[in-house]
Amino acid sequence: MEKLVIEGGRPLSGAIKIHGAKNAALPILAAGMMAEGTITIHNVPDLSDIQVMTGILRALGCRTEHQGDTVTVNTSTATSSHIPESLMSQMRSSIFLMGPLLARFGKVQVYQPGGCAIGERKIDLHLNGLAALGATIEESGNTIVCTASRLKGAEIVLDFPSVGATENIMMAAAMAEGMTTISNAAREPEIQDLQNFLNAMGAKIIGAGTDTITIEGVSELTPCTYRIIPDRIVAGTMMIAAAVTRGNVTLENVCAAHLTSAIHVLKRAGVQITINGDIINVSCLTRPRAVERIVTSPHPSFPTDLQSQIMVLLSLADGLSIVKETVFEGRFKHVDELSRMGSDIRVDLNSAFIRGVPRLYGATVEATDLRAGAALVIAGLAAQGTTVIEQIHHIDRGYDRIEQMLSRLGAHIHRVSPVVSE
Repeated sequence: MEKLVIEGGRPLSGAIKIHGAKNAALPILAAGMMAEGTITIHNVPDLSDIQVMTGILRALGCRTEHQGDTVTVNTSTATSSHIPESLMSQMRSSIFLMGPLLARFGKVQVYQPGGCAIGERKIDLHLNGLAALGATIEESGNTIVCTASRLKGAEIVLDFPSVGATENIMMAAAMAEGMTTISNAAREPEIQDLQNFLNAMGAKIIGAGTDTITIEGVSELTPCTYRIIPDRIVAGTMMIAAAVTRGNVTLENVCAAHLTSAIHVLKRAGVQITINGDIINVSCLTRPRAVERIVTSPHPSFPTDLQSQIMVLLSLADGLSIVKETVFEGRFKHVDELSRMGSDIRVDLNSAFIRGVPRLYGATVEATDLRAGAALVIAGLAAQGTTVIEQIHHIDRGYDRIEQMLSRLGAHIHRVSPVVSE
């Protein structure tokens, strides 16, 4: 298995461009299945999750091509609505194809999805939403079969503002008969991006970004060319990395409006941030301050996807900080790994109490999930000595060659591949 090796203790400096949002690209690629023809998506990162999604599309009969940051998908050759279990088990986001395939073919067969082990993430909200639109759902063991001769609009109230369920219901409802209203909808920027993409194909959707989304079903969607938004979690990760290493970094291709809560927390910690259009400069030349309390919650609150990264900053801050995780109950697995590096963190149920230490030390640690891996990279950048991070396939799910991004900012980081004996 590949590893990342980091020689820490060097401030990051320079400028990098933030790549496109994984969490926007995946549902948009899925939504493209609803239009027969060729869709072209720009600003798509080269990630393992993207490769899994295009692999699923090919398994369904599509022709795909990924050149640079552009993905083209010809859906006209698609004939299957059965997603292979071997591919679904690799990525939770494969569940996004349920709504589009149901809308186009009237039937979809899937399996319980895989992905990072960060706590229980049931798909009940997805299934309940599709059932409300008229789908018949049959579950047998790990297999789920949904059928619908014709989807019909409905009023749907989500028990929790789930991003995935909101997007799956939006996609299915886009071609349902009549009007659909999703109340208590998730408000993430990626949902707004999906709305804009669907509308570019001819859908009639309003309200994304608020807690109520209204969809007027149409009979047909047509292919289009689209450019996805920048990745706010990658941007937030790089902002925290700059602050943790006491560096001075400029990020290009960033939407500051998508990072309001993260920027607010960083400023509370004493980080200097300036914004000029789609460019953000981050600097932190002194030890950061503790932040009394951070609570993760659905957008626009502080994102759970930046919880582990901000914990590294707080591990080096002056004072005691508290982080409460309210989204995923299994998202403190990085704490044990950070403790190997000298952090002082105590976990009680869903809260972490972080007492800042003067420095961290290099160690061999393991990325237990995508964002935990990013946090360990940040910790390695700040630590004295050498840090080796194992299981980095998790990191590759959401960061397009993270070592190359950081190397451009002066980090001493490289990827080590296993030696293959002849």
